[in-house]
Amino acid sequence: MQRAARIVSHLTELKETSAGVAAGTCPVRVAKKPVKVLITGAAGQLAYSAIFMTAAGQMLGPDQPVDLRLLDIPPMAKQLEGVAMELQDGCYPLLSSITATTDYKVAFEGVEVALLIGARPRGPGMQRKDLLQANAQIFAGQGKALNDYANRNVKVLVVGNPANTNALITIHNAPNIPKQNITAMTRLDQNRAQAMIAKRANVGNSQVKNVIIWGNHSKTQYPDVNHAVIVDHPASNSVVPVRSAVNDNEWLNGKFIEDVQDRGAVIIKAREKSSAASAAQAAVDHIRDWVLGTKEGEWVSMGVYSDGQYGAPTGVVYSFPCVCKNGQWKIVEGLKLDAFSVKKMKETGEELVDERSQALSK
Repeated sequence: MQRAARIVSHLTELKETSAGVAAGTCPVRVAKKPVKVLITGAAGQLAYSAIFMTAAGQMLGPDQPVDLRLLDIPPMAKQLEGVAMELQDGCYPLLSSITATTDYKVAFEGVEVALLIGARPRGPGMQRKDLLQANAQIFAGQGKALNDYANRNVKVLVVGNPANTNALITIHNAPNIPKQNITAMTRLDQNRAQAMIAKRANVGNSQVKNVIIWGNHSKTQYPDVNHAVIVDHPASNSVVPVRSAVNDNEWLNGKFIEDVQDRGAVIIKAREKSSAASAAQAAVDHIRDWVLGTKEGEWVSMGVYSDGQYGAPTGVVYSFPCVCKNGQWKIVEGLKLDAFSVKKMKETGEELVDERSQALSK
């Protein structure tokens, strides 16, 4: 009897101290206010992975409740309902509430973190300009929704491709949101590059630090290892430059760069679908480091609004190495660039200028 009484007492305490728990989700004792997180294209396969990572606390931390908003287009409403059902069935302790909707106002109202994943894929016979202009309409609409309904301090990550220019379009249509709060994802390229280096050097993925992705998330991107290091190699507490550890400049300046640039296409050829789980992981990594901060001495690649740093064109969303602290990002300063890097960075910048003119043309 005493044991039963203790169980009832404990359950009663849980019920009384649980905050904002939606019907169909499991109760959890929480001290923090839930963060409103929006994921667009939520019925798609990339979002499918990101949604459950977010609910599990991988993005905002193991003690941060989330209020999930899931948005997709009306033809995907039934699939969206199924995703919401699975979230309920997952019984995630941090999941405060679930809102699955096709209505922009309902989705964007008060959001504090937004992953803009939904975008039109490139179809047969479509030119890049056609894709840019088709997605311009989508991200113009989402930018306006952010401007009209979102929290003024919302943190936005554009994942849908072409991500850099879609982020720029979003910025143009959300004048009330600070430019620095709208970013594009190049973390997937960084993760790919670091994994390739780790495999080549026969070390763990987490031992490779500070590979930089400069420029556009496209075939012109420049994966730069000149400032990258491998830690705890060849012995504990040692740090060696990637170039010294790999000891193959021909590969690093050639096939390595090409392999990172082509990785998405190679995956599509292999699985007949775009990257999904790895892209979702990169999106989670991007937001986590932005919100919770980067580790001391480490930086991450983020597509951010350019003011011309390192010779990049102004007024485009360009990927730079960044450090994050207190929810703010800052471009790493003072890195020395060789002639090879300057050339590569200029090429990707020129592509972004060209994309801007195509996407924003009437």
